[in-house]
Amino acid sequence: MASTSNPDPELVRRMCEVIVHRGPDGAGFHSDEGVALGMRRLAIIDVATGDQPVYNEDKRIVAVFNGEIYNFGELREMLIAKGHRLRTAGDSECLVHLYEEFGEDLVHHLRGMFAFAIWDRDRRRLVLARDRVGKKPLYWRSDHSSIWFGSELKSLTRDPGMRREIDPVALDHYLTYQYVPAPWSIYQDVHKLPPGHVLVWEGGTVTVERYWELDRTQRSVVDPREEEQRLRELLLDATRVRMVSERPIGAFLSGGVDSSAVVAAMAMQSSNPVKTFCIGFEDSRYDERHKARMVADRYATDHHELVVTSNLLDILPRLAWHFDEPFADSSAIPSFYVAQLSRQHVTVALNGDGGDECFGGYQRYALMNQARRIPVVPRPLAGLLGRTGTLMSQRSASRSLSRRLGRLMTFVAAHPSQRYARLMSYFTPEQRSEIYSDSLQEALAGVDSYRLLEDIFHGSSAKTDLGRVLDVDTFTYLPGDLLVKVDITTMANSLEARSPFLDHHIMEWAATLPSALHVRNGQTKMLLKRAVAPWLPPQLLHYPKQGFGVPLAAWLRGELRELVFDALTDDTARGRGLFRPSAVQELLRRHMDGVDHSVRLWALLQFELWNRAHAAPDDTVVSGAGCHA
Repeated sequence: MASTSNPDPELVRRMCEVIVHRGPDGAGFHSDEGVALGMRRLAIIDVATGDQPVYNEDKRIVAVFNGEIYNFGELREMLIAKGHRLRTAGDSECLVHLYEEFGEDLVHHLRGMFAFAIWDRDRRRLVLARDRVGKKPLYWRSDHSSIWFGSELKSLTRDPGMRREIDPVALDHYLTYQYVPAPWSIYQDVHKLPPGHVLVWEGGTVTVERYWELDRTQRSVVDPREEEQRLRELLLDATRVRMVSERPIGAFLSGGVDSSAVVAAMAMQSSNPVKTFCIGFEDSRYDERHKARMVADRYATDHHELVVTSNLLDILPRLAWHFDEPFADSSAIPSFYVAQLSRQHVTVALNGDGGDECFGGYQRYALMNQARRIPVVPRPLAGLLGRTGTLMSQRSASRSLSRRLGRLMTFVAAHPSQRYARLMSYFTPEQRSEIYSDSLQEALAGVDSYRLLEDIFHGSSAKTDLGRVLDVDTFTYLPGDLLVKVDITTMANSLEARSPFLDHHIMEWAATLPSALHVRNGQTKMLLKRAVAPWLPPQLLHYPKQGFGVPLAAWLRGELRELVFDALTDDTARGRGLFRPSAVQELLRRHMDGVDHSVRLWALLQFELWNRAHAAPDDTVVSGAGCHA
């Protein structure tokens, strides 16, 4: 924290103690007039001398840092050539010297994932920054004289002076998208620093500015084979720099194209067998172990598998504690278990995150690409079509054909930006209106959660709808859902995750490719699949995308039935005054009768479990999770 008065170093120590899982290998602190900094260390690079905080030569600049700077070798050479004296052999110390050279523009020189704080003692100036795509989290809050910040929201709640009042807009976004997007947090007084932004605090004044975004101006491509070769080169390089570690390293291997390509790139650049980790389910519809084994066999990896047969009643409270905000992506469960399995063998794990957002991997991209052929519906007719479709969707809950027809009518009537917002939503505006209490509806008067996505869609530099929705996902779904899920589940197990596809060199290069190299004729990830075809078993390229799904609907009708009824209908839940009890009961009844409302019930359940996990002053972790291999 920084303050115009005297900050509390003991508070900072408590803030660090509660996130010991992020850094079990040590702690570091600095305090002087105006600032108190602290950090927890997971030692991976420069294990012997890489402790933090780090200082410049006269200790007028001090920094703490979470993440990895992959180009630290080149940065060190450049700084030494400019006359700087570095006492360590790692990446952290580069930050203070880069700040001396470039000020807050130092972020443009960094290749990696990071959240850092730099204190300039002479100017009594604090600089906070987050990496381009949001791999590493950063929460903050400020009043007129002080600023508090941390990697997890639970650190900020150590301050007894912080109000824990739920932000109704954040709650509305959460139920729409299953996560709380930046810059909101679930609490009114706390913010997330968005990806690719720098925050400067000076004299009690906060300034936040964006420093990075993708340019989606498409370039002409003469020979796609040259692009395939260039992609292979970029992926090999991005993987190589992420294999630097003094601790054991491995990879998540789901059997999808992205993680398989990363494992292939690792194997081609490693003198030892790559350690790979895969999670499976007894339900074959959600089990991808057979695909992962194809890649593991091809590259003779040291392969490890785990079948999740956990008692969900044990793991859900633990996840609710680690996720400091309500989070409804149910794939957090297998993500936690693959991280837990991996940590038994390695400290660093590479993954395939970002491949879909860079190269057009989701089926919804193909749908949006095909929908561009739908002629614009005149406004009066669009309104009528949309209202009719909404009514059919709502009133035909037990008739799937009518419900699908209603959704199609609503989709056709909408502008492309709103079409995509509806595709990405889990509760539609109509469904949220049904369950919200009168007081919550009043608090949300005039709020339109779809505007979050629509504004990015309209502000994109892309000239195609496909490029615009790739922008939307890159700045919302990717950092708000996928990267939060991976950061929290890996850090809960003291494991570092690295993502070669999220190297900004790959992202910036991919953003300029013609849309037809991403999605064409209903086929997704065209260029990527062709580029990595020489690396992977042929049949792997033709499997439909499965995702990291779980049998959620069956769970809620089976082993979680009692929990979901108790949690959503007892006096505690009713007493919050946020949702209409009768509407929640109706959702439960419909789901148990066979209409799939699992994603909506899961979102409500996770919100309630989050409330209960973080209501106690000590935020006690409920531990225990049963699996067998």
